[in-house]
Amino acid sequence: MAGPLVHRYEKNPILTSKDVPYPVETVHNAGVVAHGGGYVMLFRSHLKTGRSVIGLAESKDGFSFTVRPKPFLTPAEEGIFAEYEAFGVEDPRISCVDGEYLITYSAYSRHGVRIALARTRDFREVERVAVITQADHRNIVVFPEKFGNRYVRLDRPHSEIAPWSIWISYSPDLVHWGESRRIIAPVPYHWDEAKVGPGAPPIKTDRGWLSIYHGAFQTMGGGVYRLGIALHDLGDPSKVLGVGDEWILQPEDPWEITGYVPNVVFSCGAVPEDDGTVKIYWGAADTVMCVGTASIDALVDHCIKCSRRAK
Repeated sequence: MAGPLVHRYEKNPILTSKDVPYPVETVHNAGVVAHGGGYVMLFRSHLKTGRSVIGLAESKDGFSFTVRPKPFLTPAEEGIFAEYEAFGVEDPRISCVDGEYLITYSAYSRHGVRIALARTRDFREVERVAVITQADHRNIVVFPEKFGNRYVRLDRPHSEIAPWSIWISYSPDLVHWGESRRIIAPVPYHWDEAKVGPGAPPIKTDRGWLSIYHGAFQTMGGGVYRLGIALHDLGDPSKVLGVGDEWILQPEDPWEITGYVPNVVFSCGAVPEDDGTVKIYWGAADTVMCVGTASIDALVDHCIKCSRRAK
C-alpha cells in the first residue's frame, strides 16, 4: 500500500468509560448505524462483575457521541433469553433491512456463547426475536438487503477441526438458518492465520459488497487483532471476488496497544457516506472506542488489486 487506507480521527478515542453516566469499566466493540439524521452507536461495556451490557450513544456528526442515562440492552430476566444471556450480552452489530434495524449480539451463559437477534425501529423499544445459533458462535453480521426473499448473514462458528473461518448462511424468517458454507479461511503464516471473523455489516458498492473483517495472529507476546477487507459478488454474496492481502488497520496508538486486551482493533460497525467515504468504528484494546475514515473506492481497489487470490 502506498499510504494508509484508514485515516484515524485526530481526537481518538471518541468514547471512554468516563463518558458513560452509569458505572462501567470499558466501552468497546460497538455497532454503529445512520438513523434519524444522525448516528446511533450500540456499545459493549464491562461491569465490575466482569460481565457485559450494551449501551447506546447518539451523535450528529459521527464523531462526538452522547450516552443515554441507562443501558440499552441488559441480560434478559425471564424466558429462554434469560437462560442464554445469563453471563452477559456483547459485541452488537446493526443492519437496516426493510426499514427495521436488526441487532445481532453475543449471548453468554454456562452453555457457551450463542448469537441472539433483536429488532427495533426507533432505538427506544427493542424486541428480542430469537437465539439464532447453537453454541459456539461468536460473530454474526446480517446483510442489509435480502437476496431472493431470504436474509443472508456472515458468521464465524468456533471449530477446532478446521481453522476459525467466515461462513455464510441463509434464512426465510430470521429464525431458521441453513445452507451454510465456508467462504473465507485464515491463511497460514499470514496476519490473520489464527482466525478470521465478520466485523461490520457489509456495505453495498457498484462493484460488490464490501466486508470489513477481523483477523488474529498469535505472537510470543499474545494475539494481535487487525482489520482486513473482502469483496463479495452483488448478486451472490457467497462468491468472494477478492480478499485484501494486507491488513487495513492494526494496533498502533497507545490506547490500541495497551488496555483490557492489548493489541486489538476490532470493528462491529461502519457507516457509508454520500461523499464516497466510510466511517469505520473500532474497539481499541477492549477498552475505548475509536473511528477513522476511508475511501470506499480505495477499499474496493485493495480487494481487487491487492487480492491474496491473485497470488
